[in-house]
Amino acid sequence: MGAKQGFLEFKRETPVTRDPKERVGDYKEIYEPMSEEALNHQAARCMDCGVPFCHSGCPLGNVIPEFNDAVYEEDWKSAIEILKSTNNFPEFTGRICPAPCEASCVLGINKDPVAIELIEKTIAEKAYELDLIHAKIPEKRTGKRVAVIGSGPAGLAAADQLNQAGHEVTVFEKGSKPGGLLRYGIPDFKLEKWVIDRRLEIMAEEGVIFSCDTEVGFNIKAENILSNYHAVVLATGAAQPRALNIPGNDLKGVHFAMDFLGKQNQVISGELDKNPIDAGGKHVLVIGGGDTGSDCIGTSNRHGAASITQLELLPKPPQKRKNENPWPEWPMTLRTSSSHEEGADRLFSILTKEFVGNEKGEVTGLKLADIEWKAEGGKMYFEEVPGTERTIPCDLAFLAIGYTGPAEDGLLEAFGVKRLENSLPKSKNYKSSAQGVFLAGDMRRGQSLVVWAISEGREAAVAVDEFLMGTSSLPQKDESYFHVVDDLEGVD
Repeated sequence: MGAKQGFLEFKRETPVTRDPKERVGDYKEIYEPMSEEALNHQAARCMDCGVPFCHSGCPLGNVIPEFNDAVYEEDWKSAIEILKSTNNFPEFTGRICPAPCEASCVLGINKDPVAIELIEKTIAEKAYELDLIHAKIPEKRTGKRVAVIGSGPAGLAAADQLNQAGHEVTVFEKGSKPGGLLRYGIPDFKLEKWVIDRRLEIMAEEGVIFSCDTEVGFNIKAENILSNYHAVVLATGAAQPRALNIPGNDLKGVHFAMDFLGKQNQVISGELDKNPIDAGGKHVLVIGGGDTGSDCIGTSNRHGAASITQLELLPKPPQKRKNENPWPEWPMTLRTSSSHEEGADRLFSILTKEFVGNEKGEVTGLKLADIEWKAEGGKMYFEEVPGTERTIPCDLAFLAIGYTGPAEDGLLEAFGVKRLENSLPKSKNYKSSAQGVFLAGDMRRGQSLVVWAISEGREAAVAVDEFLMGTSSLPQKDESYFHVVDDLEGVD
């Protein structure tokens, strides 16, 4: 694939970013354009590896060597056809996916892996430029109606596939615009919202109906949906944030991360005049070391925070893979995001003990301590390091420590879906415990990646199509790609 000696001739390159001092003044995408010649060199690095582990590294099963070769040959039509055969929204994943495919790239054994995410994004954008991505209206309709609840990546992927299968699809979204987490969670400096709107316009032209400002249980009842649609797909994500159960967590200024990020996206889109959570001039603590925490850092920097400190319970990861974390496993190494580059202190192996407040009930500090991680009997545990307890300033704290499962809002119960002990709904092959009700995305598998959500939406669409028609011609992955273990008890 690519040039025979490409991986020897060319080094890995990715787009340069705008200067951090400049980009914190806006919410635009941070990357500068890359020349087609440079991109061609990156595609040329894809080697004839024999067994392309990147396939299994990608939750969608993208056919990566083939589209790399098409880009090297400057055959954009073939490249987008190969890519869209497995991925409904490459313009999304090409921007916000952590690229597990690159972690599995065979070249990555002893060299820098192929820049697969960059190539994917470029294929999508070039396809739009050449009008290779446009509305494809189904020739026949089945007369079956499907309701998709939730318009995040899983819901959109399921809706797109089911519409192409000929069913009449309505997507219900409680927000004022479709997109779910893509629109109301991921900052614009990572994913500008015109990228979403461009795709939604195509889906609407193809026949997908979007019903926004519609929340099940408020302005529409679950029983009405069940009686008016032949099948239902629930795809509202893992929206129940994990709380930090320490004293003072109810003080003013302690917020869940998405309450901050979602409101900021609404300000940028014009839905709100001002973010009610303002980080300007404040000492900000971000608790949690993942992508959501990083997004809080980037947004706080753009607000003009006085200081930003990110706290992580786990120890600091190594710069390079350890022997017990070999290729092609996901590398458990230290990652520095674009938001970190813009300014933030990072503290690892930190135990948060108590939020401290003033007489007005406002947070003013956080009591914490260093911890030491130890292993015994194959299990990890930590002990507090004596004499390290201290209180650091805190005017604003964002909890970014993950999600426990679907929101506790009664949606699953309204549709008659039973839960497992871990709060996830019971599921077998995307079917729930309720007849005709299907599950997809983080709601089904728990907190995960956008690329996994798209995969889940596609596979749920196959299950719905088979339920409605007896068989399905929609594309689906080989079962060997699935890593979700379903609890089948009580599910027919």
